[in-house]
Amino acid sequence: MVPTGSTTGRFEYAPAPESRSIVDIKASYGLFIDGEFVDGHGASFKTLNPATEETLAEIAEADERDVDLAVKAARRAFRGWSRMPGAERSKYIYRIARILQERARELAVLESIDNGKPIKESRDVDVPLVAAHFFYYAGWADKLSYAGLGPDPQPLGVAGQVIPWNFPLLMLAWKVAPALACGNTVVLKPAETTPLTALLFAEICQQADLPPGVVNIVTGAGRTGQAVVGHPDVDKVAFTGSTEVGKAIARAVAGSHKKVTLELGGKAANIVFDDAPIDQAVEGIVSGIFFNQGHVCCAGSRLLVQESVADELMASLKRRMGTLRVGDPLDKNTDIGAINSAEQLGKIRELTAIGDEEGGERWAPACDLPSSGYWFPPTIFTGVTQAHRIAREEIFGPVLSVLTFRTPAEAVEKANNTPFGLSAGVWTDKGSRILHMADKLRAGVVWANTFNKFDPTSPFGGYKESGYGREGGRQGLAAYLKGAEL
Repeated sequence: MVPTGSTTGRFEYAPAPESRSIVDIKASYGLFIDGEFVDGHGASFKTLNPATEETLAEIAEADERDVDLAVKAARRAFRGWSRMPGAERSKYIYRIARILQERARELAVLESIDNGKPIKESRDVDVPLVAAHFFYYAGWADKLSYAGLGPDPQPLGVAGQVIPWNFPLLMLAWKVAPALACGNTVVLKPAETTPLTALLFAEICQQADLPPGVVNIVTGAGRTGQAVVGHPDVDKVAFTGSTEVGKAIARAVAGSHKKVTLELGGKAANIVFDDAPIDQAVEGIVSGIFFNQGHVCCAGSRLLVQESVADELMASLKRRMGTLRVGDPLDKNTDIGAINSAEQLGKIRELTAIGDEEGGERWAPACDLPSSGYWFPPTIFTGVTQAHRIAREEIFGPVLSVLTFRTPAEAVEKANNTPFGLSAGVWTDKGSRILHMADKLRAGVVWANTFNKFDPTSPFGGYKESGYGREGGRQGLAAYLKGAEL
């Protein structure tokens, strides 16, 4: 749905919908355990298309008995998989990567249907990165002894992995690929609102002839995740999601033998100095907060702009927001798709209402939202201070809080004044200032004159309440090997 603002010179595009025919969504799905799809012992639940609210499929909900079966299958498979030469493991991982490429269009369409994100993002960003992660870690499988992780690195065992709904397939790749490369086996629980691409990945594992039990996928909600994390025969826990749940996981595994990595929430500062190229910065701001409907843990949800250019930048940003297209995720012209669930939409509405009550000035481009599904327009709040909840709490939606600063020292102080520490962005023409800011900012990733750029060779993770451990790169191997530290 194209915004109806008064921006001049905007092209009006005819709809260009991607076909759903490439995807075959089954009426119901079981659990993937020991290389086969099986019925679960628990109830079932529905997964919905957030753009239309239509039911897509019935999904089996794994209970503790199902999780136990999956862990036992992973333990049996571990004996053979861990002893397999790295060069042989790499062949399986490489084969998975090639199949991911071959089925890329199918995966992209299914991700957009189940998640609500625009097809151009799932097609051009998510799925290519998924394949790239498997290619990258396939290359590491026979080189672990040369990775600086000890002379004889050994796998941990069974990895219990719990992933979120914002990047379902990409988060799977971040966790499964390094685990397999290091010789571990996996029990993975996808988010309850976005299980379909994980279940399609299970089919890909079968297509690649991956030995049974090396990857097991158990679907369900929070109780299923708790069963995975709490199982006594799980050696490694990897979680991406909210800080609240991450803290609960840390408490649950404290004192156990389990190795843990947590990639949690964020409230990233996107800092624009007065010498920054304004048009380039505006594109980075839009990408930083409106990409994937703001459903990004490292989203640049706090804009810190130097006072002397604040008016100019805000005028340019509003013009650019007036060109964003909100609507059908399968339309190739869509910039902002559907909010993933009614629950998440409710949270966004609650926090933005609090922003209004606290005196923030809300602005959004005029646009007609679809009558069915879960939608929220791209929104900015000005007149925001550090005390506002919308400047402190993670909204996880297409909402930007704008603050100003005068000096670099003030920018650093405001940027670091948060319990989170996942990411940040710096926009300036001076390389020395970029290096100075990167040194001072307490964030795991600092982007310079760009935002939301990822590569499988580069580690990602946070400080403070944004979690600990790193995913991606050589550093991502350490989380899946005994005694490995970087």
